[in-house]
Amino acid sequence: QVQLVESGGGLVQAGDSLRLSCAASGRAFRTYPMGWFRQAPGKEREFVAAISWGAAATRYADSVKGRFTISRDNAKMTVYLQMNSLKPEDTAVYYCAAEATAYSGRALSDVTQYDYWGQGTQVTVSP
Repeated sequence: QVQLVESGGGLVQAGDSLRLSCAASGRAFRTYPMGWFRQAPGKEREFVAAISWGAAATRYADSVKGRFTISRDNAKMTVYLQMNSLKPEDTAVYYCAAEATAYSGRALSDVTQYDYWGQGTQVTVSP
């Protein structure tokens, strides 16, 4: 069992940066691929970024490529999402998720592939 808790959200202006953190409990976290997703009001949850268990593979949505960076520190049981050059369209609740497939080299974008989810953290970007 893995529990995930996101933090680091807030209200910023366009062009600013934020770093989201996802703290995990459960030793299995270290072996699981992780992802970040977001959901804006009235919209479906969408993929943002993913990272394989050993961080060898990463994947990004086209809308954030070049602006966001996903990373992980397995010793600290934490996954990060560095968000630069934020835009108003990045406004959403951001969720981290874990795929319960140990030692998978995949970085998946499919929301249905993930097994554990955090409660989310709100990111609001003003114009």
